[in-house]
Amino acid sequence: MSKSRRPDKQPEFRPGTWLAGNGPESDIAICTRVRLARNLQGYPFSPRLGDAEAKELYEFVVKRLQQPGLPGPLLITDLGPVEELDRTVLVERHLISRELANGKRPSGVAVDADESIAIMINEEDHLRVQVFAAGLQLEGAWRRAERLDDALMQRLPMAWSEEFGFLTSCPTNTGTGLRLSVMLHLPGLVWSEDIDKATNAAQKIHLAVRGLYGEGSRALGDFYQVSNQVTLGRDEGQIQSDVLLAVGRIVQWEREVRTALLQRTARIRTLDRVHRALGTLERAQILTSEEALGCLSAVRFGVEEELVSEFDIAAVNRALLLSQPGHLQRHTRELLKPEERDQRRAQLLREVLGLRQ
Repeated sequence: MSKSRRPDKQPEFRPGTWLAGNGPESDIAICTRVRLARNLQGYPFSPRLGDAEAKELYEFVVKRLQQPGLPGPLLITDLGPVEELDRTVLVERHLISRELANGKRPSGVAVDADESIAIMINEEDHLRVQVFAAGLQLEGAWRRAERLDDALMQRLPMAWSEEFGFLTSCPTNTGTGLRLSVMLHLPGLVWSEDIDKATNAAQKIHLAVRGLYGEGSRALGDFYQVSNQVTLGRDEGQIQSDVLLAVGRIVQWEREVRTALLQRTARIRTLDRVHRALGTLERAQILTSEEALGCLSAVRFGVEEELVSEFDIAAVNRALLLSQPGHLQRHTRELLKPEERDQRRAQLLREVLGLRQ
């Protein structure tokens, strides 16, 4: 373990667009993401791309991204020299995937100033273009992604088939290469034990329901990502309608359950759950990431439903991000063992939320 002295003043905290805490339906819909999978003509697709070819492709893409006319300016980060901790922070901010963070081939990411655009280079596809919008903003996010995609196609030769559309490494992405997803905070459905019904209903209409960090992750802190599964044979408008319809139903379901949880005898149990979470955050000396997210989920519910008034959503969102291992260690300027992280997390969350020691 190595440690360095903590500075007296921490840099300004910026949550990023995905956790800005505003936008339509933002009490439940945390963030909307548009992701486009794109590959370049003249290069093997990712499974057959060698390191030398990956380096050549990376340098070619970077040169084209630096041309004027794209939204930005874009800060391009070569992930090769980036340390594991900083890669973890990028994953926690949803700017890169775990797969890209763990990759060994030449790769990078281009991000704009407010982290509403992130272009991953040499992930599962040559390019994974992401556009984020706070709250439930499918149409607005898609329009911005479409403009960005048009600008990229003017600079880069995309792999395209008249029969199939955009060609991708995974057949499920072929066609539009479009994945629309909305991150939802669903404590009501979880507490009422209706979450399985909601996720099963979404899956029956071919939507994927995943955890906080997407594919392969668990639903920590009652956060779920709902997205389309199929792109081939469906145009962008159909995909948008499918996702908007399903997400709209889930949001309405969550609202109905929250109303029920705040009435009659259920209200006492709900208040007890929220205040027990507050008590844990206030008194616990050790908190794992999962425990912290569970408590912060309950507190977030309490703030949104005006059950607690000690702090606002911005403070809760800051705590949510700083509770994650990468952000926690970068904030403290220390590389910590897991048990040390759990102790420091309990202390830091009290500081962030202004809870008494």
